[in-house]
Amino acid sequence: TTSFGGMQVRYAYLSQRGYYPDDPNKPNQDAFSITHSFCQQKSDAFFAVYDGHGRDGDRCAQYARDHLPDTVEKFVLRTRNREMKLHPKAGGDVKSMELTKDQIQGACLKAHVECNRGMHRATEFDDSLSGTTSISVYFHGRRNRITICNVGDSRAILGRKHADGQEEPVSGAAGGGSGSSANSHLKAFPLSRDQTPYRRDERARVKATGARILSLDQIEGLEPINPDEDDDDEGDLELGEELDEGGDPPRVWSPHGEYPGTAFTRSLGDAIAEELGVYAEPEMLTREVTPEDKIIVLASDGVFEFLTNQSVIDICCKFSDPLEACRAVVAESYELWLQYELRTDDITMICIFVDSVQPPTIPTMPNRTGDLNDSSVEFEALPPTAPVQEEAPGDDTVDALITTDGLRPVRNNLSKEKSKAIQQMKIKMASDTDIDESEMEEFDLAKLYTEKTEDEKSRIAEAIRASVMFQNITDEQRELIFGVMEPIDVSKGTWVIKQGTVGDRFYIVDTGRFEVRIVPDGEEDKDGSGGNVVHVYEGSHEKHAHPSFGELALMYSAPRAASIIAQTDGHLWALHRYAFRQVLAAQSGRQELVGTLRKMEVFKNLKSDEISNLAAVMEEVTFGRGEMIAEQGQVGETLFVVKTGSCEYVENVDGVTQNATLKAGDYFGDEVLLDEHRYAGTVISLQTTSCWSIDRGNLKQTLNAMKTKKQKKAGSDNVA
Repeated sequence: TTSFGGMQVRYAYLSQRGYYPDDPNKPNQDAFSITHSFCQQKSDAFFAVYDGHGRDGDRCAQYARDHLPDTVEKFVLRTRNREMKLHPKAGGDVKSMELTKDQIQGACLKAHVECNRGMHRATEFDDSLSGTTSISVYFHGRRNRITICNVGDSRAILGRKHADGQEEPVSGAAGGGSGSSANSHLKAFPLSRDQTPYRRDERARVKATGARILSLDQIEGLEPINPDEDDDDEGDLELGEELDEGGDPPRVWSPHGEYPGTAFTRSLGDAIAEELGVYAEPEMLTREVTPEDKIIVLASDGVFEFLTNQSVIDICCKFSDPLEACRAVVAESYELWLQYELRTDDITMICIFVDSVQPPTIPTMPNRTGDLNDSSVEFEALPPTAPVQEEAPGDDTVDALITTDGLRPVRNNLSKEKSKAIQQMKIKMASDTDIDESEMEEFDLAKLYTEKTEDEKSRIAEAIRASVMFQNITDEQRELIFGVMEPIDVSKGTWVIKQGTVGDRFYIVDTGRFEVRIVPDGEEDKDGSGGNVVHVYEGSHEKHAHPSFGELALMYSAPRAASIIAQTDGHLWALHRYAFRQVLAAQSGRQELVGTLRKMEVFKNLKSDEISNLAAVMEEVTFGRGEMIAEQGQVGETLFVVKTGSCEYVENVDGVTQNATLKAGDYFGDEVLLDEHRYAGTVISLQTTSCWSIDRGNLKQTLNAMKTKKQKKAGSDNVA
């Protein structure tokens, strides 16, 4: 606990190195800095997070960590010295002088530009294609103010009570729930805006230098390029539905080559990108800290890849200790990366709990003139006889809260690389593993169902709240999920999951510690340890921490990508894939699939409940633009129903070519489920496309299971 003027705060920080299977020894490219007694004032402080990128990104982030706070301090003190020379009769000393908002922001601007120049001049690393983002908060304790400076796409957010004093939860957020913190539930407000090509103003600024704005898929010719995309009046780009759904954001490219490819429009370093408008000038915001402001978070963009601002604040709300809040957010982010990507990003976070805010000791600025608002001047120490020209002091009005326009969309889909890797694992698994048809035939939800206490339901609900797999389910479906969760006691040393084995359950850690170990692709587990430790899941009732793993097993019958080993005795909740599929059949997305299946001639004899069961077992698969999904005349065994995206269907009959565009709700491949076994036409994805699919083998198992259950029911009816 510490105080910055009238603000009493507690803070903590945490940095987690990412997991990179192709470069397991890659250094953490994130850094952070915390400086007390900033600018020679005990009431002031400076917090910052730096996210490096490129070959020398770690050294760029460390350079900013070591130099930016000192450089900000240097320019602030210069400004105060200038003010003292302008107003010698004002009394006091340099340490006690307060500056206006414009003077503070002017000093911060010069400091970032100077730090950027120093990075260019550094000889111990090369920043031509490397650099770092920076997000910082400067506490002005005696005035109860903060100044946020943002360069890049790291983020600062604020958790505060509503203006009317109410603390309403936000539906669909990842946190909330009952916790020991008095901060439940706060509303998240952005203190910075991501500087990326998603923003129309940033996009226009860099394009004015000649830069191109394209995704990697567009560069490689896998996605179409619309040259008129900026001729509309729609404002910020809406690319979340297509270009970035697989982790492929718009990037800045030179008109002369395929470089630098930055996914942000401002940065420290990046000397080559600077010529394309990717410069180091920060966007700044100064505001007063009020008693309604409870949590301030600074974090690198790895936190916000899969979590919204509100989700982060909601998670923090559950804890009274800021370190536990950091651990929970970082763990949740890391777990989501592992679920949806083949790697994880470096993740760094500073969490500041504002416990109380007393009236400022300097509520208003002294009546004086003088200014350091000319940001183009590089100030040097003034000689004693130098004439001093008096200027206006600049604006001292605090800034309004900013909007969320232009924020990078939160991802909730598998990357195309992850989707392809899963498909490859499934193909490899098919030749080694026989699916036990009897298991599916005998599967019965009633056998799994157990009553749960309200406390157990609360913990399960807390664990699944952030998962996209459980979004938009009804209250009845949620209650059923609670009921079919299997309680599992685990002893220390137990292998809950072994890498490479087929997974069929999703797990929630109720209590205990569990290591995540991975044997790198192409290597062997010679010592039987399970490979390198890349993460640790820890469940605790007291800490309200209940991480989960194995989520993809609810969708795919694929080998596990990692091993999970109990470090301590513990307790897990497990959800079987077949149970989850039966719940999914009632969801709206699958209801649309049910409607499509009912139209198919091949399923005309199935009843409504049988169609629903069939929809429940169909799997989702994603294809990139230009991928051939089916080829006319090719032997096949899979039916596809388009979920999102579009495909071109081409059929050649007696030398005559027929074309059609398949969109959501259309289907193809039903002919291979019958006797023909060959595709009637060629299907190529026109964009990133997701399809529901089922092959002949799974269809046979599903129909046999339905038949067996029907016969058993008929037999029991006859007995009755």
